[in-house]
Amino acid sequence: MKSRTAAGAGPSQRQLKAGELIRHALVDVLAREELRDPALQGRSITVSEVRMSADLKHALAFAAPLGAADSTEKSAEIIAGLNRCAAFLRGKIARIVELRHVPDLKFVVDDSFAQAKRIDALLAQPDIARDLRPNPEAE
Repeated sequence: MKSRTAAGAGPSQRQLKAGELIRHALVDVLAREELRDPALQGRSITVSEVRMSADLKHALAFAAPLGAADSTEKSAEIIAGLNRCAAFLRGKIARIVELRHVPDLKFVVDDSFAQAKRIDALLAQPDIARDLRPNPEAE
């Protein structure tokens, strides 16, 4: 019998559910609380995904500043601010989410929006767009 930790096995349903609970709680706290860190004051932050460790004691939160005009330098500054506030955010989450153990939080830059924008730009290039159009002669 194979173990769930075998190579290629994805996250369990428990990990996915706990990650979504933490993500929703984080979004709620970030929307309602005024954080004291200078890098976070007056900033809108989106949390796109939270990945939980197998033992649910660690959470990796993918976050980014809301708005396309922010540079990678600003994103890194905001992520550093979120990591400085991680203990405070963990305490707020503990009051919202019913988990036996509230995980330690670590924030990383979510670059999926930038990657999607880059792919859209590639697909919009005339040479590539031409190849993606359906060929009426093939039918």
